[in-house]
Amino acid sequence: MTRRLSVCPALRYQDAKGAIALLKDTFGFTEVAVYENDDGTVAHAELAHGNGIVMLGTATDEGAYGQAAQHLGPTSVYVAVDDVDAHYARTAAAGAKIVAPLTDKDYGSRDYVVRDAEGNLWCFGTYAPELPSS
Repeated sequence: MTRRLSVCPALRYQDAKGAIALLKDTFGFTEVAVYENDDGTVAHAELAHGNGIVMLGTATDEGAYGQAAQHLGPTSVYVAVDDVDAHYARTAAAGAKIVAPLTDKDYGSRDYVVRDAEGNLWCFGTYAPELPSS
């Protein structure tokens, strides 16, 4: 049974196609959908990792959302991974800009942080939040 996600990070990129390549080729995300505008920019994309999805598109100042979001700064997204050491090795080998090395945390996680080309922080670690029982 497929379960709908209720919270999905949504990011805007000047180079959305470059962001998609980074997420797929370096971070191991799977492309779910990519919709392009007539000019070839990304209108909307969805990429999955585990049971989560991140949405993204090309930054624009058109429309109500584009106007409201035109001065947003970088954001931070956390992604739980099964084998953070292997993920770190893959990311480092790809030449990604690691800003916080692989570290064991007091609260039990093992994680690291990467900055993408547009300033967003991608945090990868072993801590995996769980939804409460309903």
